[in-house]
Amino acid sequence: MEGILPIWKEAGMTSHDVVYKLRKILKTKKIGHSGTLDPAVDGVLPVAVGKATKVIEYMVDSDKVYKGEVTLGIATSTEDATGDVIDRKAVEESLDEKTVDDVLATFVGEISQTPPYYSAVKVNGKRLYEYAREGKEVERPTRKVTVKEFKRLSGLRINEENKTVSFSFEVLCGKGTYVRTLAVDAGSKLGYPAHMSQLTREASGGFTGNEALTLDQVRLLMEEGMVEDTLFPLEHALKNLDAYELSEEEYELVRHGSRLPKNQYLNDTQDKIVFMLKGQAVAIYGEHPTKEELIKPIKVLKNELQV
Repeated sequence: MEGILPIWKEAGMTSHDVVYKLRKILKTKKIGHSGTLDPAVDGVLPVAVGKATKVIEYMVDSDKVYKGEVTLGIATSTEDATGDVIDRKAVEESLDEKTVDDVLATFVGEISQTPPYYSAVKVNGKRLYEYAREGKEVERPTRKVTVKEFKRLSGLRINEENKTVSFSFEVLCGKGTYVRTLAVDAGSKLGYPAHMSQLTREASGGFTGNEALTLDQVRLLMEEGMVEDTLFPLEHALKNLDAYELSEEEYELVRHGSRLPKNQYLNDTQDKIVFMLKGQAVAIYGEHPTKEELIKPIKVLKNELQV
């Protein structure tokens, strides 16, 4: 079994739970997911099966779409609704939609983010959430992420009881972006403690929610012997890379991992290329680390194809 299966992860499950259950359902161990989803978040989780696990990193690199909710007036330890309340401030009635929109717009582009303590980012070989659980503070690394869209989808919903304001939003972003932190930072710019009160991943790895299957649906398809018909080919994960169709002679060179002249296959705007044979990905080539005039295999995917 080989291919990519977009799964709709339900809230309450970890991404590892999904992989664990799929290994039992599909009766295969070689399974991996692209892009961890927090347990409280539901949405699209692309899963690679068999040889397709070799291209997981290229799905991780793809843009992602999220829809969720920001609540202003309350901050939590985890930056989402699962944490303990650590700060409160009543939201003033003078807050208006234009002010919110103007602040959200300031996050579009390449921005710096400091990951939340409750995250899987490693510092000195240890996950940040492990430090958080031990009550220890460490210096968290600031990194660059890309946000292509961050827009409000609803009006401002006022909760008179706890003096908070909530609104729905949509984010289109690159890899490594913490949407929880976007919510908190937006609140800070508006002058209020804030947290991300709900989140759904609508698209990831080139897949949308309409294409994703629940674990129950996969289980039923497996019982009916139809799972393999629903798998997307591993080439789907490479569609954002430039592709080159090999001749029979070139295929013999590539399948054996030969170095090739760079100027023949890459232009100045490329650093990687997928070599194809009859629509199937044979190998991914990239720049040679020491010989600028050559390219070398980064991953050999299918070197047993019949010409």
